[in-house]
Amino acid sequence: MALYLGAPLVIALFMPGHLLFEALALFSVAGLFLLWRTGGFDWRSLVRGWSRLPWREIAGMAVITLLLGMAVLWISRPGALFNMLRSRPEFIPVIWVFYPILSALPQELIFRPLFFHRYGALLPSGRGAIALNAAIFSFAHLMYWSLVVAALTFAGGWFFARAYLRFGFPSAWVLHAVAGNVLFAVGMGAYFYSGNVVRPF
Repeated sequence: MALYLGAPLVIALFMPGHLLFEALALFSVAGLFLLWRTGGFDWRSLVRGWSRLPWREIAGMAVITLLLGMAVLWISRPGALFNMLRSRPEFIPVIWVFYPILSALPQELIFRPLFFHRYGALLPSGRGAIALNAAIFSFAHLMYWSLVVAALTFAGGWFFARAYLRFGFPSAWVLHAVAGNVLFAVGMGAYFYSGNVVRPF
């Protein structure tokens, strides 16, 4: 409750947006400590499964994310569509290198291995566990105060959790990294960049 509900709520209500990465780092350290404290986790599983990457799903994720991001921006913020590619193209490679490591990786560690290993006995079976994981992942993005972000992170969380359970940690991480990189390339930083966050109160 404290980790998956309390922390995101406190961040959303009180934390300045520019401290996002510091908060994520603290969140990750706490989560990894809990994973270690739980015991029985095979840490080698984090680096196993590269040979089982679901390349069709990864390609599908890239295409669907691109099309969905374009549709959302075309309707809601057409000026943001491919804005970074048009105005700061040199910044795209920086995002594509560091987003997977500094954002997608710690999020996946906390929301997939920790969630399913430490709390697996409390979870419903099958799709119920995936849906609960996706809902908690979506709630963790409350700080953006956006229904668009909530919907996209729920959908993404569903596919990341499914990939983790079927193919292993590397697949979930790669899917998350690809989705995030495509979102920022298409211009969805208008929704996902913490500097753009405006609290509704």
